[in-house]
Amino acid sequence: MSTAAAKPVSYRDALNQALREELARDPDVFLLGEDIGRFDGAFKVTRGLLEEFGEARVVDTPISEAGFTGLAIGAAMAGLRPVVEIMTVNFVILALDQIVNNAAKIHYMFGGQASVPIVLRMPGGGGHQLAAQHSQTLDAWLAHVPGLKVVCPSTPEDAKGLLKTAIRDDDPVIFLENEGLYGKKGPVGGPDDLIPFGQAVVRRPGTHCTVIAHSRMVWVALQAAEELAAHGVEAEVIDPRTLRPLDLETLANSVRRTGHAVIVDEGWPEYGISAGLATHLYEACFDWLDAPIGRVNCADVPMPYAKNLEQAALPTPSDVVAAVLANIGRRVA
Repeated sequence: MSTAAAKPVSYRDALNQALREELARDPDVFLLGEDIGRFDGAFKVTRGLLEEFGEARVVDTPISEAGFTGLAIGAAMAGLRPVVEIMTVNFVILALDQIVNNAAKIHYMFGGQASVPIVLRMPGGGGHQLAAQHSQTLDAWLAHVPGLKVVCPSTPEDAKGLLKTAIRDDDPVIFLENEGLYGKKGPVGGPDDLIPFGQAVVRRPGTHCTVIAHSRMVWVALQAAEELAAHGVEAEVIDPRTLRPLDLETLANSVRRTGHAVIVDEGWPEYGISAGLATHLYEACFDWLDAPIGRVNCADVPMPYAKNLEQAALPTPSDVVAAVLANIGRRVA
């Protein structure tokens, strides 16, 4: 990482830096989405970019996810590099036909003669009392689709470096931002610091159990690891950073060494990210496992509006601590 940009910045501002640098670097890059220009975006990620780059590069769209996503796919096929902001991941449902049937499949169906270098940014996640229709974690829906790359940064450094990589990639990239991370601060890289897809990172080394978490759940897992350390249990926390492509080798090597695994996922448990990762690890590590793989997920319900019920539905560090202790067969007095 470059030392020139080592001052801690927020996750939100890290994304803003990435967009500003890529707009300045490549005239083919442009942004579009609802309220991203005059309003600076629903979460202020695009703050100041309209004034700097103008209405031809920062395009406010009508409230029509399918329409502006389709427009962006056409622009990408024509040689531009659109970065689309879906105001929240919950609204991506309205554009799934464009994303799944067009963006994800055009390169394949055209025999490699057409590419779709598009980035679709979308915030999501619960914890803000936005109720069932605005608090979803739909990572598993999007990671299920071949032809899409799915990115889920957990730190400001990764947010910036992975977004820059996504914009320069020739394939469609789903860029998932958890709303609970926008205020998280940390160092970021400079204009030339890209982070490659498909490289997981060990956020905390450990020997007793491998804890795999992505996006905001990385911080939940790290807090749990601190609590576990107080009881003499050293959990290794690994962040995949991208769900497609997946760095299964790093995950599997850790599980083979610890003999235990717990997967933490803010999404629902049925047929979700934790279920898919567990299957990969069973296939790769079965002979090394000393216990069944544990999973910690959001409750299998629509997200409640009431604050106490919402908090009860979301995974907590205490949930992770309990899952790890159960997995390694220990109890805390």
